[in-house]
Formats: sequence, structure tokens, C-alpha cells
Amino acid sequence: MNSSSEHQQIRVERHTPAYWKVLLENPPFNIFGPDTIPQLEAVIAALETEPALKVVVFESAVPGFFLNHYDFTHPLEESTSLPSGPTGMHPLPDMLVRLTRAPVVSIAAIRGRATGVGSELALACDMRFASQEQAFLSQWEVGAALVTGGGPLARLSRLVGRGRTMEIALGGTDIDAKTAELYGYVNRALPDSELDRFVDQLASRIATFDKSVLTAYKRLINHATLPSDTDVNAEWTAFIDSLQRPEAQRRIKQLMDMGLQSSPDVERRLNDFTGTLGS
Repeated sequence: MNSSSEHQQIRVERHTPAYWKVLLENPPFNIFGPDTIPQLEAVIAALETEPALKVVVFESAVPGFFLNHYDFTHPLEESTSLPSGPTGMHPLPDMLVRLTRAPVVSIAAIRGRATGVGSELALACDMRFASQEQAFLSQWEVGAALVTGGGPLARLSRLVGRGRTMEIALGGTDIDAKTAELYGYVNRALPDSELDRFVDQLASRIATFDKSVLTAYKRLINHATLPSDTDVNAEWTAFIDSLQRPEAQRRIKQLMDMGLQSSPDVERRLNDFTGTLGS
């Protein structure tokens, strides 16, 4: 499951044949870019094909960041030129859709910031559990004149409703774990000292159940709750279109000049900084 990338950003720990952990590990800020895509693709392909696997937990190995926004230091062509995935979509929305359909139960254990792609990966998982003290979720893109790209609007609207999706997406502010639990953005917000034990116990319990029954439950729940591929793909198209607009380019440059992707303060308080760009 190794990528040709020089820097391995995703690591898989096989606790048992039925229970894996996927560790997101791209310090210092866990930023997601086109070089991350083949590594995540290898993981998703394994989830789809490993016969004994029943449950997978996504968590961070980088303090303060579950998974962060897309990498803006790469030329746009590096992303737009990537071949489509099996769904026919760009690899990022393709992988997130395939994760929701994979014949395994997926759980996001959120400690640190789940910003942009991080929020989108968490939303694509079947369940989300967050650290009360350390988890913050954000669809920050509106402040940079961008549209979300990984399908969070389609997924959030089914989880939290129209008004709260508007608040999250158009406000572009941090959603703390307790508010995320109240809204339905995450299943539960747990004290940080209890998060790992709770998730491990739940995953270990699920791993004892019959896989054919687990996949049947997931298929039926998916049928009742998932957005269509068309809805998800529309967001990626809108993201690429928005990224090429002069206003988005201007705001991203402002953020880069402030320290986006280099300053810990900017990455930790990204939504505060985006709030200054239109002044």
C-alpha cells in the first residue's frame, strides 16, 4: 500500500484482519494535496477489496490537525490533469464517494482541526466522533471566495438540515465539537481522554459481527441517506471554477502572504484570517 510519493502521508495499522486504523500523517499541518491523492486511493482500493476487513478508523498522527485544507502551493494543473476514478469523477470526490459505499464500516476519530478536505473526509465516513477539547470542524472556503469541492454541502444538508448547512458553509467559522454534536455534524463529542477508548471499543465490537450483515445494513442505510454522484460532482466542478476566478486568486494570495501553509497561527485561526480579506 505504498505510494511512489517521496513522503508517505498516510499510514495503515492492521490491528486485526477485521479492524484497521488509517493514520493521517503529513506534518506540520496535515495539508491534503495532489500528492496525497494516490496514497488515499491505495487505501480506498484496499478497503474495497480486502475480504476480511470489517471496520476502519481514520485518525490523525499530527497534533492539532485531523486533516486540513487543499494544498495551494501546487499548480492547478496537477489536480485537474489527474485521471478520473472509477465513478467517473475527479479522484478526490471519487474516493470520498467510494468510501461511503465500501463494504466496511468507516469511523472518523477527530482530534484537532478538520478543515476543508478534513471535514469532507469525516463526512464521507459512516460515523464521526470528536474530542470535546481538541476537535474543530470547518468548511472555511467561502472566506477565500471558493466553493467546497468534496461534496460536503450535499452530505451536510442530509445530516444537519438546510439552515445549519447554510450557517456552516456561509459563515465559514469553526464549529466546536459540542456544537457539532448538537447539530448532527458528528455522532458524539467525547472528553479527549475517552475518545480513543470509546472508538476502539466500538470498532472492536463491530469487527466481531458478520461482514455480510454489516454490508447489508450499510447498503440499506446508504440507499436512504446518500446524495447522488451528480450532487457530489457538482461541488467539485464549482470548486475548480471558483478557484480560477480573480477574486479567489487574490484572496488566496493574501492568505499565503499572511502565512497560509507556513504559519501555525494562520492554520490554527484560518477562519479568523479569512474574515479579514473582504474588509
